[in-house]
Amino acid sequence: MLKKSLFYILFALSLAGVMGLSYISDKLERSPTVSCNKPYGFFSTKKAKQYTSPEKLVVQPWRGQHQVYAVFKIPKGYQHEYLFRLKLPGEATRCGGLVPIEKSVSTDISNNQEYYLVQGYLNTRIALNLIAKGKINDLKQAENWQLGYVKQ
Repeated sequence: MLKKSLFYILFALSLAGVMGLSYISDKLERSPTVSCNKPYGFFSTKKAKQYTSPEKLVVQPWRGQHQVYAVFKIPKGYQHEYLFRLKLPGEATRCGGLVPIEKSVSTDISNNQEYYLVQGYLNTRIALNLIAKGKINDLKQAENWQLGYVKQ
């Protein structure tokens, strides 16, 4: 009887330990919230850094995941940073990640051979939090979204 109880206690502790480590690992490594302190996200260069605001903004987090994004136009021959900044009045600076543009998104943006497009996503939870604070109009202002780029 004592061996059986000891087995169940050790099994429960092992299970709790594995689940706890899995939860902590998931939070640390795969967090969808992008930190602005990532060392690889922004260029620290002596070259002249320029900034652009988005050509297109979509702020519809109620439609689900990946429905808060900006599309930026970058001149050919320039390298963009890996994160964009969202600076709203009275709020901390937030950052989002960039991905290659989706074809369905770029159809209504005029694009010539002198530019290429990148799409930046803001975490849906961050967008909903800002909307709950009454910042939806600030969120929809293109000048609050910035992406830096430098000459290659």
